Amino acid sequence: MLLISTSGALGRYIDMPVPVIICFRAILAGILLFVFCRWRKISFRTSSKDRPTIILSGVLMGLHWITYFYALKLSNVAIGMLSIFTYPVITALLEPIVLKTKFQKAHLLLGLLVLLGIYFLVPDLDFSHSYTKAVVLGVISALCYSLRNLIMKTKVGEYNGSVLMWYQLIVVSILLLPFLFIMKSSGITQQWFPMLILAFLTTAIGHTLFLVSFKRFSITTASIISGMQPVYGIIIAIIFLNEIPVFSTIIGGVLILTSVIIESVRTYR
Repeated sequence: MLLISTSGALGRYIDMPVPVIICFRAILAGILLFVFCRWRKISFRTSSKDRPTIILSGVLMGLHWITYFYALKLSNVAIGMLSIFTYPVITALLEPIVLKTKFQKAHLLLGLLVLLGIYFLVPDLDFSHSYTKAVVLGVISALCYSLRNLIMKTKVGEYNGSVLMWYQLIVVSILLLPFLFIMKSSGITQQWFPMLILAFLTTAIGHTLFLVSFKRFSITTASIISGMQPVYGIIIAIIFLNEIPVFSTIIGGVLILTSVIIESVRTYR
């Protein structure tokens, strides 16, 4: 979660069109994961029956990133990151349906606690403001992320997490490659260093570790534990972008962390 949390500040800092950023992110991270898998002699072979599912997960991942980064561009790190954290609630509602697991009331209550924390972090939302668009895009991003995680939960036991992430990156790269020629992409020459951090640290390493964690947690549990992500992201934004949160942000962060601690204790037991 700490590594993935750098995406908020980097998404705000990198000054290029969103589809271009995501395409470079996917290509660079894909190269790193390919080299890593070859070095570890991990097989890229997949069953033909699983390929449509893996491709769909890649499409959902691309939609998640694009809508998330547009939300960041339209608002700030706090609102951009926190708006996608409706996804623990969405996941709690979808997991019993998609994976046929038993519905747990505790997960719904903890998801609502996360949502309450988000309310305190963004208490004065003006629906005539661009922030409204950011929140809507954030919720759409959350839905895509929840579906992608639920789909991947069915495959992490069969394939290596790095391989699954690599295939998703390939799908995103292919879908967004035309935008490198349509939109302005020359900014990469001045912003190659933050792009490398976004591709390698945030994406290749962070998201692979998150995928691997699905072997030990339910998707809902992993989602609620990831409630630490906006807290980390806001702290990173304070340090590097000087985006200072108000007191209500601190209250929201405490509520989110509380849900994380409660779920961590429940999982441990």
